[in-house]
Amino acid sequence: MATTGRTVVAKIGTSSLTSPSGSIRVAAIEKLCAEVAELCAGGNRVVIVTSGAIAAGLPVLGFGDSRPSDPAVLQAVSAVGQAELLGHYNRALAAHDLIGGQVLLAPLDFVNRRQYLHARQTLTVLLDLGVVPVVNENDAVADDEIRFGDNDRLAALVAHLLAADLLVLLTDTPGVLSGDPRLSQDASLIEEIVAVDHDLEVVAGGAGSPHGSGGMASKLAAAKIAAWSGVRAVIAAADRPDVLVDAAAGRPGVGTVVVPRRQRLPARKLWIAFAVGSSGTVIVDAGARAALLARGVSLLPAGVIDVRGSFDAGDAVEIAGPDGAVFAKGLCRYPASLLQRLAGSQTAALPPDTSHEVVHRDDMVLLP
Repeated sequence: MATTGRTVVAKIGTSSLTSPSGSIRVAAIEKLCAEVAELCAGGNRVVIVTSGAIAAGLPVLGFGDSRPSDPAVLQAVSAVGQAELLGHYNRALAAHDLIGGQVLLAPLDFVNRRQYLHARQTLTVLLDLGVVPVVNENDAVADDEIRFGDNDRLAALVAHLLAADLLVLLTDTPGVLSGDPRLSQDASLIEEIVAVDHDLEVVAGGAGSPHGSGGMASKLAAAKIAAWSGVRAVIAAADRPDVLVDAAAGRPGVGTVVVPRRQRLPARKLWIAFAVGSSGTVIVDAGARAALLARGVSLLPAGVIDVRGSFDAGDAVEIAGPDGAVFAKGLCRYPASLLQRLAGSQTAALPPDTSHEVVHRDDMVLLP
């Protein structure tokens, strides 16, 4: 039995919940809920983050095996499927005398302080009442420009929100492998990752890889978020017997364990570092780079030497030194066009009503 009194976030994806034809496999939900029940019986608190709303909605609306391509239709399908999916979970949980509670989240729930605290309170009260929260992104009303993009990232942010002890990312492979098993017979399970680096991201199918959309790449990105949140993460096969219970118990060989960092990033900075895509790059001189790294100050226009990309005020940008190496990320208070004109300007020379900071230190994250 796993250690008691812990908070566990378990995420399961569409590939683990659906049959080859795309329909929901109720047996997969029942297996997961049985393991959730075992953890709860041991005094643990469990949150399920689930995909599968569209898959659940397609047959209800008579689409069969044909998936619509119109985003508005897919959102409507998700609205229908969400209720269907929750019904499957409620029945599976009820078989173990547990109650499920639906929670639909949006990215602004994590970046806006008031909404962040409200989301945490809702989830905490549900757990205090003995309910198993069943979390999904609010796909029915999500804006394509403002969304999580995948539920792995959502699960990692929920783990941070609740200061969880463990994040388990359930997938259709044993964990992170040393190579693509379709290309190499020597590919083996990597049982522990101390730090997610570029080489690992390439192995998992990072940017530029045809396998980089979702799949293991998104699992590894989510585990990286968890690590920066101080949360231990395990990537493991959903169909492995007792996978959730064994992962919570820390048994070896369950999957790939990603070791948490000692320093936990605040929610806002975690969001900036990992959940917001960069719209451009601000190049700074050596003096500004040293000051940002050593003293944690804000970036001023005087330290900027170049601007790359097109971005608006409020967008996330990468911050790089004169050698082009990125060392920070933050929310820029200038649009790219204005920053290009004012690059190198002293504060006293700035036009009236212009922000003195290009990126405020509260909106900046230093990257390793």
